[in-house]
Amino acid sequence: MHTTGWTLTDWRTAYSTHKENPKELLTSLVAALDTNDPAWTHIVSQAELNDQLAYLEGKSSAELPLYGIPFAVKDNIDVAGLPTSAACPSYAYEARHSAATVARLTEAGAIVIGKTNLDQFATGLVGTRSPYGAVPNSVNPDYISGGSSSGSAVVVARGIVPFSLGTDTAGSGRVPAGFNNIVGLKPTKGRFSTRGVVPACRSIDCVSVFALGMSDAAVIAQQLEAFDPQDAYSRAPVVNVQTHSFGRTPTLAIPATIDWCGDDTQRDAWLTALEQLKASGANIVTMDFAPMQALAQLLYGGAWVAERGAAVGDFIAKQSSDINPVVGGIIAQSNNFSAIDVFNAEYRRAELAQQIQGLMKEVDALVVPTTVRFPTQAEVAADPVGVNSQLGLFTNFVNLADCAALSVPANKRRDGLPFGITFIAPAWSDNALAELGATWQQHHPWSKGALAQPLAVEPILPAGIDGQMVRIAVVGAHLRGMPLNHQLTSRDARFICETHTADEYRLYALSNTQPPKPGLARDGSGRAITVELWDMPVHLFGSFVAEIPAPLGIGSVSLADGSNVKGFICEPAGLAGATDITGYGGWRHYLNSKKSVANL
Repeated sequence: MHTTGWTLTDWRTAYSTHKENPKELLTSLVAALDTNDPAWTHIVSQAELNDQLAYLEGKSSAELPLYGIPFAVKDNIDVAGLPTSAACPSYAYEARHSAATVARLTEAGAIVIGKTNLDQFATGLVGTRSPYGAVPNSVNPDYISGGSSSGSAVVVARGIVPFSLGTDTAGSGRVPAGFNNIVGLKPTKGRFSTRGVVPACRSIDCVSVFALGMSDAAVIAQQLEAFDPQDAYSRAPVVNVQTHSFGRTPTLAIPATIDWCGDDTQRDAWLTALEQLKASGANIVTMDFAPMQALAQLLYGGAWVAERGAAVGDFIAKQSSDINPVVGGIIAQSNNFSAIDVFNAEYRRAELAQQIQGLMKEVDALVVPTTVRFPTQAEVAADPVGVNSQLGLFTNFVNLADCAALSVPANKRRDGLPFGITFIAPAWSDNALAELGATWQQHHPWSKGALAQPLAVEPILPAGIDGQMVRIAVVGAHLRGMPLNHQLTSRDARFICETHTADEYRLYALSNTQPPKPGLARDGSGRAITVELWDMPVHLFGSFVAEIPAPLGIGSVSLADGSNVKGFICEPAGLAGATDITGYGGWRHYLNSKKSVANL
């Protein structure tokens, strides 16, 4: 079966509806991969694939939300039993344990099919600094793919996997997304664990997500979000920030001036994107980005270079023949900074970050061109450091300022190359950014990466807060506008979206209930039922459950996207005398039909 360009939904449908076999699909997928493709540093062997598939035995997509779904991992992130090289063969070692992020995905049923190429030691934004070869752009190989997460972006853009993991210190999870017509999600620092990642700058490193569309990126982010007590830089989410939304008419700040470094085609694509943003309802204002630019300069022009030396400086000093000369030259500069320089740089960072956070209070988010130019491989070869610096103009400051960011496709340049924009907001605005990206995709849908395939726009399910919020599926009297909805709103529950269950439920109108209520029961001969998803603070969940009368209760409900949430279910005894209303597809449709009949 041809799997190129499949999204999470496509893979789930293959397993749940068409009853495809993971071993057959994934063996065929891996066998078709080219070991000479510079996007890969390691492709799993059949034995390595079989070891992972063994975990799926006796399980199903109803139990594992990412059951049998393939993904790729940037080769500075550990995968147990596979080599980690950071794009330097002489540095490589076999990982004994998977990185925390990889483990969360594989425990959910996802399957690693390979490790991907990168700018060596995650030092660069170009995708050309690797002894495994430069990774060509997925749309036009004369152009760069962007870095440092070059391979991870390209294998998604080419439709090999539906998502991949990258890292992002200075823009490595955003620049390749912008150059390859895909989504690049850079979370708030500490939202995803970095345990098991070869550090670039450990204090500001992030694991990032690449996906074809917003829905898939949001699903993977939900799976990755967790506080990790074994990671000193892991952070717990802030509830009142993580649950806010920008609304339908966000105020977005753009740079007052932009140096396009001679790329007028990139400038024209930006102007088109601005008109599209306004048409979608955004209020665009200008802002002086001087503090952002000053902060960006600190990353490679200041003492943070010393942090790269702390990570791999001793290895670089050995001067192995496979060390990229540009990367080696950058990290070797770490010895030029004293402890006093580092503290002074941190003081300056704090000052600038405070200024930036103050400016951002006046708007919902920033929006910038992901890059100000789209260079060819020849242009990077002629000026590797200069071009790289230009690509970081609107990316380098983000982690230093403690912001979250989301790179999304905007439009095609007049030469046919992709053009991307990036939304940036303060820490823990991740969900609001995801909603903003989803709204943008609804107004201006894009194709699947480098493929000539349309990408279906699917609703995103913004993440509940790990350990602090509970996601609940409601099906009847608790829906919006229904008699018991106040039991949700009085507990500060937040409406997320309307969606559907998996196609294995039946809905019944229960007898002798006031107000009238339905009962949801799992049944192999059922269908998808309309539900609403709400997020409720976990400390209020117990009192909510206490108000639910028999025969109803709270259990696990499987959704159409393969995920599982808490939701209303009905005891079998309560269905005696109930009316089967499954054919209506939902409680609201059933009630509306009764009203229509009554009015005849």
